[in-house]
Amino acid sequence: MVTFRRQYKVARPVYSEDSFAEHYERTCRQRKTTLDHIREYLTWDSKRTKNAVLSLLPIIGWLRIYKVKEWLLGDVVSGISTGLVAIMQGLAFSLLASLPPSYGLYTAFFPMLTYFFLGTSRHISVGSFPVLSLMVGAVVTRLVPLDETQANVTNIPGFEGLTLDQKRVLVASSMTFLVGIFQLAMGILQFGFIVVYLSDTLVSGFTTAAAVHILVSQLKFVLGLDVPGISGPLSIIYTLEKVFVQITSTNLCDLVMSIIIMVVVFIVKELNDRYKAKLPVPIPIEVIVTIIACGVSYGFNFNKIYNVDIVGEMVRGYEAPVAPNLEVLRESALEAFPTAIVGFAVAFSVAKVYSKKHDYIIDGNQELIAFGVSNIFGATFKSFAASTALSRTAVQESSGGKTQVAGLISAMMAMIVTLALGFLLEPLPRSVLGALVIVNLKGMLMQFREIPYLWRKDTPDCVVWVATCLSACLLGLDLGLAVGLGVELLTVIFRTQFPRCCLLANIQGTNLYRDRKDYTHIFEPKGVKIFKIPSPLFFANIEFFKEKLREAVRKVGFNPLKILKKRNKALRKVRNLAKKSNYDITENGLWDLISTNDECSKATEELDELSNVEVIPSKWNLPASISFPRVDLHSLILDFSTVSFVDISAVKGLKLVLKEFLHIDVDVYIVSLYVLEKLHNCMFFDTEIQTSVFFPTLHDAVLHCYDQLGKSKQHLAFSERFYSSHGCNSGRDRAGSSEPLLSPS
Repeated sequence: MVTFRRQYKVARPVYSEDSFAEHYERTCRQRKTTLDHIREYLTWDSKRTKNAVLSLLPIIGWLRIYKVKEWLLGDVVSGISTGLVAIMQGLAFSLLASLPPSYGLYTAFFPMLTYFFLGTSRHISVGSFPVLSLMVGAVVTRLVPLDETQANVTNIPGFEGLTLDQKRVLVASSMTFLVGIFQLAMGILQFGFIVVYLSDTLVSGFTTAAAVHILVSQLKFVLGLDVPGISGPLSIIYTLEKVFVQITSTNLCDLVMSIIIMVVVFIVKELNDRYKAKLPVPIPIEVIVTIIACGVSYGFNFNKIYNVDIVGEMVRGYEAPVAPNLEVLRESALEAFPTAIVGFAVAFSVAKVYSKKHDYIIDGNQELIAFGVSNIFGATFKSFAASTALSRTAVQESSGGKTQVAGLISAMMAMIVTLALGFLLEPLPRSVLGALVIVNLKGMLMQFREIPYLWRKDTPDCVVWVATCLSACLLGLDLGLAVGLGVELLTVIFRTQFPRCCLLANIQGTNLYRDRKDYTHIFEPKGVKIFKIPSPLFFANIEFFKEKLREAVRKVGFNPLKILKKRNKALRKVRNLAKKSNYDITENGLWDLISTNDECSKATEELDELSNVEVIPSKWNLPASISFPRVDLHSLILDFSTVSFVDISAVKGLKLVLKEFLHIDVDVYIVSLYVLEKLHNCMFFDTEIQTSVFFPTLHDAVLHCYDQLGKSKQHLAFSERFYSSHGCNSGRDRAGSSEPLLSPS
């Protein structure tokens, strides 16, 4: 469908940057010094105090507008529904952390208490997250393996007299404490922007790899095998090897029960998604199958008759706070930092989705502080690293939750189970928890479908996804995240170091210029080339820019460096002729013999001077014996309108390449919006390169070129045709005219 738009006419002079500055006075902005910023930061008043309190305690903001009659019932229903899911996921994800299941309930309770006051998101459900649980479990397995002969754990101070489970809980809580310290420090230092370096593609590849790790780690529970936890590079391969070695020892009761639960939960979850608009509350299928599995296991005594591994004794009540182990902090520092980043990135991404949906603002720095304090507080009470889970947050939002009152109620549900009802979960088979973990991986595993789409739409992003996923699968989640981030930064470097440069052409009848390869009805001014680089110019891509520019003019039929060398060679021949013969060397060329050696000597000195500065006199009329190459290109326009900055290396390289063209009598003009001030500061301009070559728009530069051509008789007719085709007055009578310069037809 063709869209007809209104026409417009512009009547103004052709401006260079110099003439524009003469006509329009520029305001002098006073920039704040470092001392000014420090003074402003240290100045404190009642308004800043109020803003600081509201920022540090976001609960005050939404509690003041809380609509009790409209929101309270929805928050209560949402809190109960979310609490049931959080309890089941806490039990299941604690297996990923290689901890007793009851400690998953701690993670569903303590972190939520502090996030309720400090968090800016009103909808995310804070608690265990499978990826973080797995990252904590990798450290727990490394420092406290099931077979203690595999590691000299007795050397860690504070482990004396502790059972295996107590050692593991201490490692998990100490690492979680360090995760909280990292997050709190980044929040205080205003490092919330760090999440921008984790693109959606990288997070998708990383979480997919984490899902593969989780799937492999749960096979031992689903199959009822005794497989020790393995961490580090190639842990997936080693774990699968041990699983397949013992595959003949599979517990059929565990396997059948797991398959049935996975099928039932998968079907009900699909129904929940399909009919979510009609269901007031999603069916809590995890809770239902857990209750049924507990009853069946208790009634048929699965533990003794079928040798099914069950949850066992649940810790009733809460234990006294515990200080982190300093040696564990030192041993887990390398894993704790990526865990802190991943936990925040996932939570912030989910929170951002719901904040946009419900139209409120979240603060990345405050979220870091909230999760940092939550993890520190939870770690003192033996919980492990907390973030959010998309499925659990979806339940909290879709079941009517409006604020974190729903999150607080879900935490109360976990508290009730811990204090009074935990014993009911003791006969629950661990294979049921493993099955629930696996079936909840559907969303993350289905991200494999993004690969064909990314390959078609953006190959570098596809490379980031695949590299992150493969490295995280093979090297471990911590090293995999580092590799993925490195590959992502490399793609950014390649995009800026090797941008898509192009030659532009005019769209006929307009003041628009586009890549000459993309359009058919274009007008290419004779003797004028327009070169565009859509990237900053800096040390890494200045050589690439120079090479692309030379390549572009080579297609026109000449190489500036070769032309310069040939003209210098011709110049040397002229000098030799001047020394050997009595030719009269003038600006117009070599003419009659002269009679005096003084005149010849004077001319030779002039040649020497010209040669020293490498200025080639292209207008000389030379004898046929001397080859003096000429070029058809008279003007080169560099479109730097998208160049956001230049550095010192780029300034030097740009100056050299401009002089290459100036020395072969090619006029160079630059269209720039941002870099002129930088070039002034770097002493870019001299007697050859002046500010008059800079123009505010590309069309101004092109019209100026034809102004210059209009002064030459041989190009006058062509110049007139150019102006008439664009509805413009010619260069001869345009000055002071009120006629429109552009009148697109």
